[in-house]
Amino acid sequence: MNAEYIWVIDDDKSIRWVLEKAFKQAGIGVSTFESADEALHMIRENAVPPNAVISDIRMPGSDGLSFLKQLKSIHPTLPILIMTAYSDLDSTVSAFEEGAFEYIAKPFDVDVVIEQTRKACEQRVDENSISSATITTANSAEPNTESLIGDAPAMHEVFKAIGRLSRSRATVLINGESGTGKELIAQALHRHSPRSEQPFVALNMAAIPHDLMESELFGHEKGAFTGAQTARVGRFEQANGGTLFLDEIGDMPASLQTRLLRVLADGQFYRVGGHSALRVDVRIIAATHQNLEILVERKLFREDLFHRLNVIRIEAPPLRDRREDIPRLLKHFLNKAAKELNEQTKTMTLEFENHISALPWPGNVRQLENTAHWLTVMANSAELNIEDLPKNIQEQAPTLETNWETTFKHWANKQLHDGHTNILQSATQTFERILIQAALNKTQDKRQEAARLLGWGRNTLTRKIRDLDIS
Repeated sequence: MNAEYIWVIDDDKSIRWVLEKAFKQAGIGVSTFESADEALHMIRENAVPPNAVISDIRMPGSDGLSFLKQLKSIHPTLPILIMTAYSDLDSTVSAFEEGAFEYIAKPFDVDVVIEQTRKACEQRVDENSISSATITTANSAEPNTESLIGDAPAMHEVFKAIGRLSRSRATVLINGESGTGKELIAQALHRHSPRSEQPFVALNMAAIPHDLMESELFGHEKGAFTGAQTARVGRFEQANGGTLFLDEIGDMPASLQTRLLRVLADGQFYRVGGHSALRVDVRIIAATHQNLEILVERKLFREDLFHRLNVIRIEAPPLRDRREDIPRLLKHFLNKAAKELNEQTKTMTLEFENHISALPWPGNVRQLENTAHWLTVMANSAELNIEDLPKNIQEQAPTLETNWETTFKHWANKQLHDGHTNILQSATQTFERILIQAALNKTQDKRQEAARLLGWGRNTLTRKIRDLDIS
């Protein structure tokens, strides 16, 4: 057997062929299987296990998650890379909770898959040195908040981070611009954690007057200050056993930073005006749109508190970095708004989808949701057109370079989702035909000049015109 030997399991013959060819060229031994049941049969027949396994998640018979769970019960330390064209938060988290080594979204970069597989092979542990192994699955309460939505690579990274943290109690810092959904990420981290049955308590530092922040966080005793007619339980006590989400942590005043640091260090605090120490077990998730490193340099944020909070960092991507998600997000918000407002659900034309995908959206997802509410109430027709957008959004110029790239991404994802194959050849022919026709139009059919503009020789252009049947 090769030093590196893997299994690939996918019901798509073309995926198996591509990966088998790529791994063999990389010097990695590979066996392919059409179904998870076929691979499980080999394992149960005492076949020599591979160094790593790559498995699709949706297949006839046993699906990828079921296969992952069964294989882990037989070989607990075998690295398994789950692969799917249907990436979403719940399936990503489920894969990591069941012990997946990595989660690969289709369409994938073959070189990246090879690199991830090599890492999996390197981390393969000798099972004989392990007397026992257990897979612990975190409690998963029914979600009571809106789910994260996204197919863009930037969102895949967020999903994977949440999945990897699903069994962790680590403090998390979420960075991102306003409106990017930082609280949704925090809620997902809580929902997919061992604390999911306990409270999730949120406090926005930017929305609380500084003189009330201490009482909000730690509570106060009766008579602690003017107006304190009764004792009050603070957010730390409310979140005991669960998660406390501190939004816009960069706005926390220096005096309160010191108190927070002490709580994080020893887990106890005093209510305002109190004399008895209270002890709590709370996981902290903090978020900010500011650069805390710069605030630390300017002495506006404690460096020791920053390091306490910055154990794990997650970046909430702005909408401009996940443009392919915009139509799907807007469709979701249109459906939501229609239900809330008891209105007809609006639909989008392809031209409308392409246009909104190219807009800047400085307010990010929050601005997109607000626009969905506006369109639900104000748009006259059931099918949305560019003219239906609010004037301030219509006046924003789309980024033309992004427009065609976004449209092309939509096309590629839809072709793969619908099960089409050989899409590279189809796309290349269309791409070349458009460029050739544009060059010929520009040069008034002067082939020598058109070839120069395209970076080809005249003979190459003549052959392409013939092969592509361009008149």
